[in-house]
Amino acid sequence: MDDLFLDIDGTNVPLELRKSDRARRLLLRVDQRREVVVLTLPNRVSRREGLRFAQGNRAWIAERLASLPPRIPFGPGERVPLLGRPHRLVHVPPGSTARRGAAWIQGDEIQGEEIQIAGDPAHFARRVQDFLRTRARTEIRHRAERFAAQTEKEVRGLTLRDPSSRWGSCSPRGELSFSWRLIMAPEFVLDYVVAHEVAHLSVFSHAPRFWALVDQLVPRMDEARRWLKVEGAALHRYGA
Repeated sequence: MDDLFLDIDGTNVPLELRKSDRARRLLLRVDQRREVVVLTLPNRVSRREGLRFAQGNRAWIAERLASLPPRIPFGPGERVPLLGRPHRLVHVPPGSTARRGAAWIQGDEIQGEEIQIAGDPAHFARRVQDFLRTRARTEIRHRAERFAAQTEKEVRGLTLRDPSSRWGSCSPRGELSFSWRLIMAPEFVLDYVVAHEVAHLSVFSHAPRFWALVDQLVPRMDEARRWLKVEGAALHRYGA
């Protein structure tokens, strides 16, 4: 498909068209990480009709783009949250006593916490992300196993991805998937998302008994849902 763009206040913003067998109506959203407009078309809707719909919603798109939190690269001196607590990123130059490519946390909440990354500065950003993904896997697996034990269910697989619109999912086979970016959210938010997906091992829907089970597993469910709605977009702006 040809590259498509929308003129939003004088800026060409990429537009992606996607056909969907399940969509019942035109759906428009802004990919917060890539700053791309995604338009989903039901099979019966033509490309021309979809483009007309997107053009008619340029004011809404402009508002959404303007409301995006600032991008924060994984660079030395930047501050990145880890389980909701800010950590300053520090580069440890080659030739130090630290093991090449190693990453570790130093400091405390009073003096200030740091994520220190050793080695070639050209690989700094990738190593920060690798460090966060590794911590995410550890923290999420621990919670998933604990909540599964409480519900007498079994987690049959756990993967980490970087989706733009979902924080987690559960397959009918009992395989769980999560966004690694959840490691930057506060602990009570991470607890909620993991409990949400583990609860689907027992109730594969959002029926009232599903929400009752999630509420039983985590005490701050409603607060966590509000946090994701208000603050979740900012997690997609790190590492840009």
